[in-house]
Amino acid sequence: MPIFDFLSGQFIDVIEWTDDTRDTMVWRFERQGHEIKYGAKLTVREGQTAVFIHEGQLADVFTPGLYMLETNNMPIMTSLQHWDHGFKSPFKSEIYFVNTNRFTDLKWGTKNPIMLRDPEFGPTRIRAYGTYTVKVSDAAKFMTEIVGTDGEFTTDEVTFQIRNIIVQEFSRSIAGSGIPVLDMAANTGDVGKLVANAISDTISQYGLTLPELYIENISLPPEVEKALDTRTSRGITGNLDEHLKYKAAEALAQQGGAAGNAMGMGMGAGLGMQMGGMMGGPWGAATQPQAAPAAVPPPPPVEHVWHIAENGQTKGPFSKADLGRMTGSGELTRETLVWTQGQDGWMKAEDVSELAQLFTVMPPPPPPPPPAG
Repeated sequence: MPIFDFLSGQFIDVIEWTDDTRDTMVWRFERQGHEIKYGAKLTVREGQTAVFIHEGQLADVFTPGLYMLETNNMPIMTSLQHWDHGFKSPFKSEIYFVNTNRFTDLKWGTKNPIMLRDPEFGPTRIRAYGTYTVKVSDAAKFMTEIVGTDGEFTTDEVTFQIRNIIVQEFSRSIAGSGIPVLDMAANTGDVGKLVANAISDTISQYGLTLPELYIENISLPPEVEKALDTRTSRGITGNLDEHLKYKAAEALAQQGGAAGNAMGMGMGAGLGMQMGGMMGGPWGAATQPQAAPAAVPPPPPVEHVWHIAENGQTKGPFSKADLGRMTGSGELTRETLVWTQGQDGWMKAEDVSELAQLFTVMPPPPPPPPPAG
């Protein structure tokens, strides 16, 4: 066997890479002694680029396709090796496969709030976060500027730097855009394109491009959001004068109960009108100076009236004073069933706290008469 045929069988003659990960950007083809057989087959699939590094120098770049590694399709390598036509010895070179597909769903966000001057709120701070997509646009530049000699380069090794660039350009773009904070949610698409365009010049120097950048959320500090919620709630109430009148009348009507509804509503409406007049300065129309209204006393408490169930019939209504007299005469006992408005069904008199005291003040039974002399 000729010595050349023996050597030819010792070296790899098929060079390819099949990626089963989702974050590998560059992978180095491993082989013993970095020896590649002259005439070997190189397979570069769609979404890949093969980069040859020879003695520390970038030698050749191969786009998707099937190649025979010969002098006619390796012009740079040929000039570096000073090969004559037909030279068939192995050569030593490192081969890196670069993934040129898009890497999606990469996260970015502002670690610290961004200061800006809002036309409505004045100086304020905002935070933002979102996702972006990155893609290798120039494999040769990416290898020389970022990867170096890393045998397996993943997205984690470059996303940190890209996030810093995104945050820097986002801060600059959003501060100079003049978009009010309340309108940013409606303009996240335009802001995202603005930031992506601003970043493209910087990351292109690394051989990368940013096809997509999304802003998922722009938020204010909690204190500002709370103040904004208060302001929104105040706007929902509408006319403050009418709102105060309604709330005052409603509160007094509830206090009045069933018997005092009419009086409570009337007094509540009057009090509401007086309050509306006092509040008319800042919120309503200008009014003539007037004397302070007299204080309105609260409505008197409504006395309950009671009904008694006896022998399948209902008697009443009776006042509490009536029940007290009936207790003394024995018509009302602890076992008597009573009911009043608002009570949940019939109850024994002794189980009603308001009536239980009637039985505690009853005098003891009279003493027996003295024996006859």
